[in-house]
Amino acid sequence: MKTNLFNQNIAEVQISYSSKVPAKDRLQVKTSSSAADALRLVYPGMEHKEYFYVLLLNRANKILGYYQVSSGGISGTVVDQRIVFQAALKANASSLILAHNHPSGQLRPSQADIDLTRKIKAAGEIMDISVLDHLIMTEESYYSFADEGLI
Repeated sequence: MKTNLFNQNIAEVQISYSSKVPAKDRLQVKTSSSAADALRLVYPGMEHKEYFYVLLLNRANKILGYYQVSSGGISGTVVDQRIVFQAALKANASSLILAHNHPSGQLRPSQADIDLTRKIKAAGEIMDISVLDHLIMTEESYYSFADEGLI
């Protein structure tokens, strides 16, 4: 009797993306300000814990969805670029906007923020997924890497 090893010893990988938002009703990102406004709709908070999000966009810069990549502590969170692109590939995103908050209220990017952005942008270029911006969010304002010429 032959045993089916595929059912017993190998995990099935399922990849899915579903949206309940009709294409005509998706928000379009035209500026860093409109991206920040969209992110404020989904952020769980800005002051107590650092979160890293990614907005997934189609070719018309309409938001396909968002994904919380990580949550951390008061002074940082760990971001694995593979998780960023896992979400992008699932949604068939053409471009991304990265975002994280600084609970301290400080808007300036750290060297670690700059290095991470460059690393994710370089990986995106290989996969033809553009990284359009990286926003640092606070309760009162935001900092845009694109507006400041850092991306």
